[in-house]
Amino acid sequence: MTIRAAGKLCWFALQVAVNVADYLFSTAFVSSSSKRLARAGWLHRAAGRHLKIFGCSTTLSGPVPARGFLVSNHLSYFDILVIGAATRAVFVSKADVRRWPLFGWLASLAGTIFIERERRTHVGEVNREIEAALSDGALVVVFPEGTSSDGKMILPFRGSLLEPALRGGHEISTAWIHYELEDGDAGEEVCYWGNHMFFPHLLNLLAKRRVRATLRFGTFRRTTEDRKELAKQLHAAITELKA
Repeated sequence: MTIRAAGKLCWFALQVAVNVADYLFSTAFVSSSSKRLARAGWLHRAAGRHLKIFGCSTTLSGPVPARGFLVSNHLSYFDILVIGAATRAVFVSKADVRRWPLFGWLASLAGTIFIERERRTHVGEVNREIEAALSDGALVVVFPEGTSSDGKMILPFRGSLLEPALRGGHEISTAWIHYELEDGDAGEEVCYWGNHMFFPHLLNLLAKRRVRATLRFGTFRRTTEDRKELAKQLHAAITELKA
């Protein structure tokens, strides 16, 4: 472990303590109907604090969404920090993340909606939870690629979690995220995919001088009632943001 990584790891641990205190203060006395939005606000503040540890600067463009359905490409656990710092949001994530040391616990505190993709019947439960969050006025972030990648291409979208976007008249937004490193390969050292292990990946990332993130938002007008066609349209819209 480098001196830089060790120092940042201590800073990271300190911020976790600050975030836990902030969580208790900001969510303990809110009503159950407001708790989801309070958690999203907590994540917004926590993500901003943690991005400073990584020396991350974000270039933002496009209208930043505040509610509705946000569909994005997916590169890393780092996406949650970058998007979460840009806007208050509730994320949908694979259930494996809940079992990650520390990060899974923080994700649970943030009100993340976890999906067990191997259980087909679980998709219906998750979609109902997404609809409940949308009804509460939250911005719900979905990564329909179903997995992360090195960012060289946007993987095909799965339509299973797009069902709530077809109902309720909620706004739909799109996002494209991209990373750069001055002293490394962002596709391997920021993006988290393949056979990467969480803690070695995190420690290596903490050793980097700084991370540059690009986050582009776009608006989207739905023109179909077919979930598979919607997935194709959203994929095309995010590919356009990448260009």
